[in-house]
Amino acid sequence: MTYQPTAIQNDLAKLPHLPRWVTSGRPETLETVAFRSGAALMVLDQLVSDLRYGVPMKLLANRLALSAATATSKLEGRLARGADIRDAYHLTPPGEARGPDGDLLAFWRDAVRVLAGEIGAIADLVGADFAGEVGVWLDASLERTRMHGPLAGCVAVLRAVLDADDRAERVACLLSDVVLARALNWKQVLPVTAQHLTKAVLRGLTAEGQGADLAVELRILESVEESIRLARDVARCAAALHTVAPKLRAKGSEAAVDLFLSEDAVAPASMLSPRIRGTNIPMTDRAARRFCDRLVELGVARELTGRQTFRLYGIAS
Repeated sequence: MTYQPTAIQNDLAKLPHLPRWVTSGRPETLETVAFRSGAALMVLDQLVSDLRYGVPMKLLANRLALSAATATSKLEGRLARGADIRDAYHLTPPGEARGPDGDLLAFWRDAVRVLAGEIGAIADLVGADFAGEVGVWLDASLERTRMHGPLAGCVAVLRAVLDADDRAERVACLLSDVVLARALNWKQVLPVTAQHLTKAVLRGLTAEGQGADLAVELRILESVEESIRLARDVARCAAALHTVAPKLRAKGSEAAVDLFLSEDAVAPASMLSPRIRGTNIPMTDRAARRFCDRLVELGVARELTGRQTFRLYGIAS
């Protein structure tokens, strides 16, 4: 890995951002939300598609997965906190049951590793109850996208899934994300849709209530805007980490930095020790803890749990 902090930071001030006319006031019709969402989606597409902006895509995808898991937990009536969902996934020993919270995050983390065009893999992920309908739902929603824009296509697939099963919120949100990815020609699925949806808004959609489509599109637009802010934030944090990386003298520090740029939460005892995950590079438990504490000292990482044991670290926001 070659560090180029100057090259990375040069464009930080030039990161694409939302025009003020998108964020000032709320659209009042489907036509205005379609217009504003077009501008917002263009900014998000620039951030995630152009390597010059330095957005670490694995990290962004995993942070969006946690946001989607937290949101869909509320939609499904469990109301788990993001921290509890994160801990259930990252701190469960291998081979042991993660429980519903950890499994929900696993679902969304699996989703970001599925290519938007792989219908078979998407069908496997949503399960046997829906697998046979996935292709039909996506085709119809993409046709809706071509006629009325991406958010209209997202609404169409949300309605189709929830009409089939009004408790299938996570599946509906995932397929909406697939529609969005395919509309923007992204290979990777990013969990955008769920972040600001509520049970009441989705209930109105399936009840065909007046203004239901507009209400859902507005919520998805808010989620797109939030995803833009998150992408800009992780780009800034990644640049800061790259800047201090040459100061890290521990063996395997480059591989460890790569891990921090991929994972929203790093457990030193299991992900850095006895070997850095994804590599054959050894690191002792003590060295792993010292490495994480050093990143905190340098201001580019933070401890996420507030505990003295079973700690998790992530790059600073």
